[in-house]
Amino acid sequence: MVAELVEIGLRIQGLREACDVTREEMARELGVPLEKYIHWEETGDDVPISAIYHMAHHFGVEFTEILTGTAAKLDTYQVVRNGEGREVDRYPGYHFEDLAWRYSGKIMQPLLVVLDPTDEPAKLVTHTGQEFNLVLEGTVVVTWADKEFELNAGDSIYFNPEHPHGQRCGGDVPAKFVTIIAE
Repeated sequence: MVAELVEIGLRIQGLREACDVTREEMARELGVPLEKYIHWEETGDDVPISAIYHMAHHFGVEFTEILTGTAAKLDTYQVVRNGEGREVDRYPGYHFEDLAWRYSGKIMQPLLVVLDPTDEPAKLVTHTGQEFNLVLEGTVVVTWADKEFELNAGDSIYFNPEHPHGQRCGGDVPAKFVTIIAE
């Protein structure tokens, strides 16, 4: 996982240099201290989703190109388990507004969803763009393209929502997750 994070940093650096933007300019645009931005480029660790969306737009690439190195539209999924390189506390206090960069209506404001064990499973839906879910409490079962993923607090999933998908509570206690949809 560490190698993958470093690769994200290298992709950010490569895109920045290709666009002839200095580290100082990028840090200023993102509103972060230069030291923090340099840390992101050197390690790829702790880069908020909001900053990745912002950089993707600035560099004129798809969000997935920074995450995966693939320019093609995301047609699969990525699951990150709590403790595997990106801990849940990378979102201190769960500042939902920091989970997505809202630019010209392209990114939906983060939405907090509470699922009760007695709820009927959500109808499978599709929509354009990309979707990111971060589980805050309990267990959430995400159905995506005929696959099921059981996610616990701190786990996240990022996927192409053009495939049928839905979420349901996977335990005996209510579950909470944040969802972000990029149009």
